[in-house]
Amino acid sequence: MSGILDGKRILITGVITDASLAFHVAKVAQEQGATVVLTGFGRLRLVERIAQRLPQTPPVIELDVANQEQLDSLAERVREHVDGLDGVLHSIGFAPASCLGDGAFMNAPWEDVATTIQVSAYSFKSLAVACRPLLSAGASMVGMDFDNRQAWPAYDWMGVAKSTLESVCRYLARDLGPDGVRVNLVAAGPVRTMAAKSIPSFAAFEQVWDARAPLGWDVTAAEPVAKTCCALLSDWLPVTTGSMVWADGGFHAIGV
Repeated sequence: MSGILDGKRILITGVITDASLAFHVAKVAQEQGATVVLTGFGRLRLVERIAQRLPQTPPVIELDVANQEQLDSLAERVREHVDGLDGVLHSIGFAPASCLGDGAFMNAPWEDVATTIQVSAYSFKSLAVACRPLLSAGASMVGMDFDNRQAWPAYDWMGVAKSTLESVCRYLARDLGPDGVRVNLVAAGPVRTMAAKSIPSFAAFEQVWDARAPLGWDVTAAEPVAKTCCALLSDWLPVTTGSMVWADGGFHAIGV
């Protein structure tokens, strides 16, 4: 049986462990027929070991989205493995500890806030520019989001960065649309990843989500979110762009 990503070439960023949402997107993408290339930051050997746990071991390319030299050379380095890209997953976010938790919003210094916004939001644009020479007509860029239309406990400047990411998505959709490239975000419910562990009081999200989401919510299950990402990376949403697609069990639709 053919998969919805048969023949697709997809670049996936943000794999840190096999609990990462990006890892599960890579797994589902391969199961659906895609050729996957990963990027890693920092402990590249760790990412390479994690990559071996996928159905097929993909190549791993180093990418620090705050390093312009690495961004400028990305297309050339990706071409060593695939001759173009049909999809890109942006699953990158970082906030210094000063930007998260009690008192963080009022007290975080600009230098730390700037880092949060650059790595967590501006990098979506940076990645798009770096990949643009490789993107085929009909290609899809997908970013991982956490719906920030309201303020969340402890999320603070990362929440502001997510709001920025949502705006960046809309402007990228505008500017890449003439190339036939779609740009969307997946707003996931809370999943136990390394990124989640860095958020103070993350347990508060867990306790509320399952009770309120109409479909329920399992914080240990990343595959439903990964499938949503892969649907957007496929050809099955050909006129959807500039959108935030919720993969949260319906939590966003229910009031207190």
